[in-house]
Amino acid sequence: MIKNEKKSRMMTSLKQIIDVYNARGCTIKHILTDGQFQCLRKSLQREGIMLNITAQDEHVPEVERYIFTIEERVRATINTLPLEKYPHHLIVEIIYNTVFWLNCFLHKNGIHPTLSPRTIVTGTTINYDKHCRIPFGTYVQVHKQDNNSMASCTSGAIALRPSGNTQGSYYFLNLDSGKCIICNNWTVLTMPNEVFNTIHQLAAPCNK
Repeated sequence: MIKNEKKSRMMTSLKQIIDVYNARGCTIKHILTDGQFQCLRKSLQREGIMLNITAQDEHVPEVERYIFTIEERVRATINTLPLEKYPHHLIVEIIYNTVFWLNCFLHKNGIHPTLSPRTIVTGTTINYDKHCRIPFGTYVQVHKQDNNSMASCTSGAIALRPSGNTQGSYYFLNLDSGKCIICNNWTVLTMPNEVFNTIHQLAAPCNK
């Protein structure tokens, strides 16, 4: 996700993606985009990358099909959750979770017969016992680091997705702060009514 669509922000974000591929020995020569990226053509040419920009009302079929797949998975996830309203951050995390798992499995027309897109690009693999421990949207109490104080040692959170690290940590939406945290120790509980109210309160500014 990018905060805005300014040229500098778009170039920085695209460069981050290019760097990930370069780190794995992949050299980017062409990028397929729509007209929104026209402003980056000269900057990318200096990097040895050519832009292939579609005409108005023209699409890149592979990209469009993938977007449809993501949208379908996001709808499926939302319809399994017992919520009426969603904070923007939670919707973004549903998309992150969807893309994470799509990239963890082989693609029918992929470039390698046994390696997933995630493994090809990042060099990391997924372990069932570590990275399939808890479904998206599960209510938990995450365990805080013990500081020997009388303050609560846990806080309510919503499970988001695996971090992908080797320890099997997960991202959570902390209901106290409304921010994303990473944790490796939690207790699954039934979601109380107070949690529904908290999430709907977080979503209220997003629906104005």
